[in-house]
Amino acid sequence: MARLEEPTNLEETVVRINRCTTVTKGGKSMSFSALVVVGDRKGSVGIGFGKAREVPSAVSKAVKEAKKQMVKIPIKGDTIPHIALGRFKAASVFLKPASPGTGIKAGASARAVLESVGIKNILTKCYGKRNPLNVAKATLVGLRALRTKKEIEELRGVKIE
Repeated sequence: MARLEEPTNLEETVVRINRCTTVTKGGKSMSFSALVVVGDRKGSVGIGFGKAREVPSAVSKAVKEAKKQMVKIPIKGDTIPHIALGRFKAASVFLKPASPGTGIKAGASARAVLESVGIKNILTKCYGKRNPLNVAKATLVGLRALRTKKEIEELRGVKIE
């Protein structure tokens, strides 16, 4: 999958904000981390993770990172072309196309990624660990594994009926 030029109408979704405290000899030092998903709802999506002393700084760093990581995902109508499994570290996400009217059946992290891509009907199941960052990345890995019928024909050098 090739990197994309910056689309104009991007939507940002903050998936998770974590507070982290480090104890030093001077006392407790607080910092924040933010997990953000950016997409145009037309097949482009990116995930970013930023850390800073304040929440707005962490979110802006995460958005900048997500825009750098944007990738194009093949969509068939308002769902995905075929079943896919995405794995990242100990998190696995199973993605299955669904018929119109089903909606997005997914947890918070996977839902944010799928909505940002523009998918409206899909079934998902999360296996293994449920860490929001790893689930979001596993969902993206599964989406990047998708291929259209035309791409498969070119890869194999045969015509698929």
